[in-house]
Amino acid sequence: MEDTGQAQEKAKEVAGQAKGRLREQVDQRSTQAGQQLSSAADDVRSVADQFRTQGKDTPARYAEQAAEKAQKVGQRLQDASGDELLRDVEDFARKNPWAVAAGGLVLGLAASRMLKASSSQRYRSSIQNGSSSGANWQTRSLATEPMPSGASTSGGQFAAEEHSVGERGSMISTEPRA
Repeated sequence: MEDTGQAQEKAKEVAGQAKGRLREQVDQRSTQAGQQLSSAADDVRSVADQFRTQGKDTPARYAEQAAEKAQKVGQRLQDASGDELLRDVEDFARKNPWAVAAGGLVLGLAASRMLKASSSQRYRSSIQNGSSSGANWQTRSLATEPMPSGASTSGGQFAAEEHSVGERGSMISTEPRA
């Protein structure tokens, strides 16, 4: 029984440490993101000023509104603690479960597409590098290595003859030579 109690205490201690690290990371990352967002808001304001000097008031007004919203979000991210931000996320998830589910679905689909794309790229590079199945060979295509005119294939049964693309739709003929 004592071992179980000690294990539970240890588990609570580890969980508390993990929560502390999570709060710290959220706090650091949110402060960085807030600073970057505030900087971006300043850049958008300068674009709005340029629009105004060019006489484009409507785009300038939209840019200014976007900059104001970005500035508010950036300031919130900088000022709020990790606990406050996590509470905000939890409150949003409680109030909008469908939005969270839809967001999770979109993120899952995006992640699966990225994994699929990177998987096929790794497969292609392994084939090209000859590292497939541990063998050290390279695949070659007849299309990439031209045969000289009149060269025989398959022990002399067929000879490669060049034809224009318009004649038969192909550059190489495998018809027997007379």
